[in-house]
Amino acid sequence: MATETARRPLMDLPTVATYLGVRERHVRRLVQERRIPYIKWGHLLRFDPNEIDTWLDTNRVPCRPWAV
Repeated sequence: MATETARRPLMDLPTVATYLGVRERHVRRLVQERRIPYIKWGHLLRFDPNEIDTWLDTNRVPCRPWAV
């Protein structure tokens, strides 16, 4: 029996903007500059939540340890 990973539903642009805490215009700019992973489905933009989480993790800037 094959194990399946549960897929979360794709997110639309307003949902991604809310998730990231930015305006839709900023997400559109990230798409235009190809700086965020997205799926183009006809004229629709969709975002895979797992890819967005991975994208956030790879763009995370670690904090600096306190100097002693």
